[in-house]
Amino acid sequence: MSLRVMGQAAVTMNQLQQQLDVIGHNIANASTTGYKQRTSEFSDLLFQQIHNMTQPGNEVGRSTNDGIRIGTGAKLGAVNNDFSIGSLQNTDRPLDIALTQPTHFMQVITNVNGREEIHYTRDGSLYVSSEGNDLVLVSKDGHPINGENGPIRFSNNIDSIRIGTDGRVYVTENGAEQYAGTIQVRHITKPRLLEATEDNIFQLRVQNTGFNEAEIAQLVDENNIMESGKLEMANVDIGLQMVELMNAQRAYQVNARSITMADQMQGLVNQLR
Repeated sequence: MSLRVMGQAAVTMNQLQQQLDVIGHNIANASTTGYKQRTSEFSDLLFQQIHNMTQPGNEVGRSTNDGIRIGTGAKLGAVNNDFSIGSLQNTDRPLDIALTQPTHFMQVITNVNGREEIHYTRDGSLYVSSEGNDLVLVSKDGHPINGENGPIRFSNNIDSIRIGTDGRVYVTENGAEQYAGTIQVRHITKPRLLEATEDNIFQLRVQNTGFNEAEIAQLVDENNIMESGKLEMANVDIGLQMVELMNAQRAYQVNARSITMADQMQGLVNQLR
């Protein structure tokens, strides 16, 4: 029995360590623009059903299952993203934008093993990067922002840039304003299919789901989908994360204590003569 207790506790401690890693990641990114906090969901592992009811009369009026159910521990069932909107911060910077709807995401072009892929982000801190004789609109990590026909490019002789509330980008050159492209904003109908990757971006996982990317990532062509001169801050609730941290630590300590007590009991049994 003591070996069973030690195995259950060890399995659960391993999963609690993963939860602590998730909480630590949330706290570390509490100041990251557009970051979405992650939540942990636990599920039970297999149960062993032991039928030890030898007296049928004892089953009368019983509200729980017959016999004894012995579990084998718990596991981290899923790590989900909370896509609620964070607070908006005024920056008065023309290249800072904040999306107004929680299921809207900008498309960025990433390079994965030499192959270009479309990923998604809500981090609206944009910059311009030099590429040959042109400038390209990029995220703060250098990923090009996707327009109607690929990256949004313009001359390196521009005087200013303006981003409208509909995502359209205008540049002023020699006193004349001209259209440069439209930031591709997509409405994600099933946000749980978004998987967080590096650089605060998400990848849409549709393999083996029965859906295709076009029906899940729908083009948004509306006004007032973003605000210029503002940034969406992380939606991390530090108070809640500290409570979750303490609960996880206490659960970890309880399981560690279970292993210690089971080991002590095993030692007493071994000393019996």
